Amino acid sequence: MATLARLQARSAILGHQYYFRNSVVDVFRKTENDAAVKIQSWFRGCKVRAYIRYLHRIATIVQKWWRGYLGRQHYQLIVKLAHYTMKMNIYNAMAVRIQRRWRGYRIRKYCFNYFYLKAYLRAISETNGAIREALEEFAEMKEREEKKADLEREEKKRDYQARKMHYLLSTKQIPGIYNSPFRAEPDPWERRLQEAKPLMHQRPQVKPKRSDRLSGWLACTSARSFPRSEILPPIDRKQCQGPFRDIAEVMEQRYKPLEPTLRVAEPIDELKEARKEFRRQEWTKNVHDNMFLPFSSHHKNKKYIPSIHSSSKYGPDSCGCQHFRDENPKKWICDKDFQTVLPGFDLFSKYGKIYSKAGQIL
Repeated sequence: MATLARLQARSAILGHQYYFRNSVVDVFRKTENDAAVKIQSWFRGCKVRAYIRYLHRIATIVQKWWRGYLGRQHYQLIVKLAHYTMKMNIYNAMAVRIQRRWRGYRIRKYCFNYFYLKAYLRAISETNGAIREALEEFAEMKEREEKKADLEREEKKRDYQARKMHYLLSTKQIPGIYNSPFRAEPDPWERRLQEAKPLMHQRPQVKPKRSDRLSGWLACTSARSFPRSEILPPIDRKQCQGPFRDIAEVMEQRYKPLEPTLRVAEPIDELKEARKEFRRQEWTKNVHDNMFLPFSSHHKNKKYIPSIHSSSKYGPDSCGCQHFRDENPKKWICDKDFQTVLPGFDLFSKYGKIYSKAGQIL
């Protein structure tokens, strides 16, 4: 019992010592645990880094061998292409040389033969000389003919003038203007007037007028019923000698139709008629007959009638106001819109990434 009493008296001290010793142990335990974790993490890091370096060395070796293989394959392809290109260049050069020799021979032999061309040009020059001489002779002949025609025309003109001025011929009593007594010899026109005949003006033939009246169709007026006398020929009067005008020209001038002025030819009410015609043309061009009254309220009482385009249940067209490719989810028939872009082709996706059989990159 005494021991139990002593232990009970020392229980508080033992509790304090037990708590103090446990706290000191916990402090040392945490420090030791942190040190052990740090040593383990360092060792594991060294182990993992060494393994990664080993893997890097192995991967480098594998990549080196594979890249060497690819490089050798690519170099062999380049060598084959270069050899093929060199052979084709040599073949093309040989073909061009053969073609050049053959074309030169063919051109010199058949197309541009010097001796044949020389003979051809000589023949052309001779032909041109003959043609030029013929053309010169023809031009001289045409010139002589034109001169002869001009002389004949002038001679006819002088003969006509002499016939027209035949009244100026000299008589035994009165000398003419071309036979002046003060001249040593008469003028050449005097001899021409003597040789020429006086110009006789022919009268125009008067054609009988045909009447289309009803009396012409009657039997009593026909040629069988009563004999008709033909129209008498005009009296052949001689042309007066002197500078007088032709009778037909004088009669034409006398009976010339009236040519009134614009003021006399136009009616008095021409302005009214022009206004009526202008109003008629405006009426034919009107779209509707309703008169436009800008300062009146007559048109405000009318009900507005919308057009079919704006009153449609689908709404007006948005062309020009909205982009053509804009999407409007409200007008979709289903929940998802249709795909507007086609998928890509596999052949195009491999372009430039594979090799063909001919050794060229696709």
